[in-house]
Amino acid sequence: MAADGSKAAIDKEALRRKYRQERDKRLRPDGNAQYLELKGQLAHYLDDPYTPRVEREPVTDHVTFAFIGGGFAGLVTGARLTEAGVRDIRIIEKGGDFGGTWYWNRYPGAKCDTASMVYMPLLEETGHMPTEKYAHAPEILAHCQRIGRQYGLYDNALFHTEVSALEWDEAATRWRIETNRGDRFTAQFVGMGTGPLHVPKLPGIPGVEDFRGHSFHTSRWDYDYTGGDPSGAPLEKLADKRVAIIGTGATSVQCVPHLARACAELFVFQRTPSSVDVRDNRPIDADWFAEIATPGWQQRWLENFTDNQTGGQASEDLVQDGWTDLARRIRTKIMQLPPDQITPQNMLAAWEDADFEKMEEIRARAEAIVNDPETAENLKAWYRQLCKRPCFHDAYLQAFNEPGTHLIDTDGKGVERITATGVVVAGTEYPVDCIIYASGFEVGTEYHRRAGFDLKGRNGKLLSEHWSEGMRTKHGIHVHGFPNAFIVQPTQGANLISNVPHNLTESGRTIAAIVQHALANGASEVEVTAEAEQAWIDLLLTGSGRMIGASPDCTPGYYNNEGQEPTAESRLRVGYPAGASAYFRYLKGWRDKGDFDGLAFT
Repeated sequence: MAADGSKAAIDKEALRRKYRQERDKRLRPDGNAQYLELKGQLAHYLDDPYTPRVEREPVTDHVTFAFIGGGFAGLVTGARLTEAGVRDIRIIEKGGDFGGTWYWNRYPGAKCDTASMVYMPLLEETGHMPTEKYAHAPEILAHCQRIGRQYGLYDNALFHTEVSALEWDEAATRWRIETNRGDRFTAQFVGMGTGPLHVPKLPGIPGVEDFRGHSFHTSRWDYDYTGGDPSGAPLEKLADKRVAIIGTGATSVQCVPHLARACAELFVFQRTPSSVDVRDNRPIDADWFAEIATPGWQQRWLENFTDNQTGGQASEDLVQDGWTDLARRIRTKIMQLPPDQITPQNMLAAWEDADFEKMEEIRARAEAIVNDPETAENLKAWYRQLCKRPCFHDAYLQAFNEPGTHLIDTDGKGVERITATGVVVAGTEYPVDCIIYASGFEVGTEYHRRAGFDLKGRNGKLLSEHWSEGMRTKHGIHVHGFPNAFIVQPTQGANLISNVPHNLTESGRTIAAIVQHALANGASEVEVTAEAEQAWIDLLLTGSGRMIGASPDCTPGYYNNEGQEPTAESRLRVGYPAGASAYFRYLKGWRDKGDFDGLAFT
């Protein structure tokens, strides 16, 4: 604020310079290779602490549809297939139950960071009312289980099971599937929803294997060690413990407040601060919900959120959250331009202006909440809001006012090394009893590495070969040379990362319509043509590319391949040129037309 109470003018060039300086500190030549794959001595970080593995006999049958992944992608696709009359659906899931990310993420304070009303799929179909604007993890996991029960998806499911081989049998026109449990069965159709948020990663810090205290990854939270439970009971076993948490992304933002209240001392090791805006979570009023929950309500909310957040023409904002707030600010800035000055360049400048203002507010919030000036300064995020996943929380910044909580800022360099007894930053060792890795999941690694297998299609061609120069699909769903196979994820479709489930629900609906059409017409195969796949790639490349995270002043992160130079492969990680809302409208029209242009049925 200026002395007269007005907003001080923003020095844009100084901000750009500051952003570039902070980015440059964090650039690393190893990119995604800086993270460790959990194998060998590190494989124990993958152990499932939540559900005992049950021994069973190998499965050797045939199903109409097999889906790999029991998270939202598998659940919504399975639900839509069931509605379409397909009954023998098998979901293969490496966890001990449905849930995907929400099976693994049970750390204290875990909750969705997009509003429940649009984030949790199939609310209308299941009749569930979210209890909060941002539901906590136990409720989301229970909702996944609800979907599984309602649509009979437990009947054929294989849990604690990982696909090891998936090969197209040309003669039999079906997929042959092998797993790590000795299963060898076939399916006419397969779907893959192996997503980016299920393979934990560790930072490649020297000495990770040397630590002799206790350690675990946040996606395998050890409540036996910490006490408490996923529902929020106090972590009473940490009262005499010195605990380190490495990572300050969305996971850390949610669990640090719980640790700060519980630990004798908590050391938060930070390479890059998150932007932490107001969340304002609150219960959902049952009377209000009864009024709005008329037929088609969730689809209206989904479309309204996407329209608001991605520049559509919505006349109201039903969700009213941090995502739509930023979008509204950008639209307002653009609408203030004189009509003859509405050019792509000026629109991008207006976007930047709105972002500068928003980030100044977020940095001022840290300064206003955190008592220690140095800590407050180190918690300020010096980048554009969409360079990294925006965070919203009403207790994270306050946690640094707890006397036993220490922010160890590494000035962009990260932790230097780990010893048998502690964590070293800039030559200073911080002795701790426990290290918690809040280092997230693999996102930028190859698809087959995250999936754990490499799809083998016609003539033995591997998906990794077909994608050697970048992902190639139609709609992000269909791949030429891989008949009767469908991929459920956002890229090369809507690419809507603010609310990934919207992408998944539309893909699931589309796949069910295609399978129903194939079965009704006696088609044994459905495959995108080479021409249609290429035409879709050509269309995608007419767009402006990736807006989020692509700015040259963005700090490294998984939105921009850890700050590495764009590659031939990364240029294809894009969405529909006209935007997410336009894509969803296009896909509905393509689906409803019924001829599925670009697909060949035989």
